[in-house]
Amino acid sequence: MSNAFFAMIFRMKYIRRWGIMHAVVPENLSTHSMEVAVISHALAIIGNTYFGKSYDCDKITVKAIYHDLPETLTGDTPTPVKYFSNETKSAYEKVEKAALRKFMKSLPKELLPTYESMFDYTPDEKRLIKAADKICAYLKCEEEKRNGNNEFSVARETLQKSIAALNCEEADYFLKEFSAGFGMPIDTLLEE
Repeated sequence: MSNAFFAMIFRMKYIRRWGIMHAVVPENLSTHSMEVAVISHALAIIGNTYFGKSYDCDKITVKAIYHDLPETLTGDTPTPVKYFSNETKSAYEKVEKAALRKFMKSLPKELLPTYESMFDYTPDEKRLIKAADKICAYLKCEEEKRNGNNEFSVARETLQKSIAALNCEEADYFLKEFSAGFGMPIDTLLEE
């Protein structure tokens, strides 16, 4: 159906993440995308402020909002399945690209170039959004751990190593300076 693009975006809230794992705090794709956008924005600002970069913070943020849009059609495929082998990874990428093409066809042709550009990443944009995505997943694992759920312990360790392997100084800075706050009670967070 043409002009269904935005209606499909609003269905992101129905896509459950971490589907094969027991989560104390359920997470949906809409929430995840917003959190990745916030962290991507922060990483871009951190890069510009502390590491002499010249990121377009707004552009990175908007691209991060849409980064998982194809999952509205494909669902959130668990990482062990998606990356089981080169064949499954390649197949998943094809399915994801087909889903994205379907989304693009649902836009009026006048809007198409602008929205297509949301999925055309520079290497820096891709790196920051990927780092933000992994940070959000790591913070989710930490949240589950704080709530007494050990289901996410292996994913937490894997993500911690994966973030370190990115060699992303912005991500390292964010985790060092801000991750502790995620485990604090609200009363502590609001203290002056």
